[in-house]
Amino acid sequence: MKKLYKFLLNTLPRPLLIRLSFVFKRIAPLLYKGNKVACPVCERSFSKFLSYGSDVAHRENVLCPYDLTLERHRLMWLYLQQETAFFKDKQAVLHIAPEQCFHGKFKEQKNLDYLTGDLVSPLAELHFDLHNIPLEDDRFDVVFCNHVLEHVDDAMQCMRELNRVMKPGGWGIFQVPQDLNRELTYEDPTITSPEEREKHFWQKDHVRLFGRDYPEWLKRAGFEVEEFVTSKEFPAEDIERYRLISKEILYIVRKKM
Repeated sequence: MKKLYKFLLNTLPRPLLIRLSFVFKRIAPLLYKGNKVACPVCERSFSKFLSYGSDVAHRENVLCPYDLTLERHRLMWLYLQQETAFFKDKQAVLHIAPEQCFHGKFKEQKNLDYLTGDLVSPLAELHFDLHNIPLEDDRFDVVFCNHVLEHVDDAMQCMRELNRVMKPGGWGIFQVPQDLNRELTYEDPTITSPEEREKHFWQKDHVRLFGRDYPEWLKRAGFEVEEFVTSKEFPAEDIERYRLISKEILYIVRKKM
């Protein structure tokens, strides 16, 4: 069963996985009833989380069986709750590649003028190429674009487009897979096969692996960057209960005034 789950997770296309997850979320929580780990997004607890990831970057006990949050989703949610007025203030939000665990919640928020976009996701209202966003300059107070920039041909161009549509003084979160053991971001356009991309970039559809220089990329695109370091912001018991990555850094970008 575990092998089948892992095969489907790493083989099925993303739009189909999104649709199947609506069925899966009704069954899985019954199999993991307990109180050892907790998801702050769905506010449910379980005996453990599910495993997730490619053969190269597979992790145990990380995927919430109800709303399918991963470590990065739970970290972002906690940041939004504790450090921002995202759930209170009126603001225009652009959400690129909207995560299933956030999409419904954000869409229901009366304080948000909420717009979603993606190339293929069935959750997105608009479908476009991130290299050329078909929206006007200086429109959004908040922009989310998580685990997208490792997939695109020209990450810097996409970052500049995200900067363009953000209002001066606006802010955003652009999470990416980041290898903190690597100083410089690793790119090689000659690596094209899914097998080699997984080996070098951690996943079959990744075209780069960001290193510790990721915030410098964001700065070159025109953003100011703040760091929210998991290990400094949460006690060890919360990191374990929410199954966060203690070394993970959440980079908060802000468009210069």
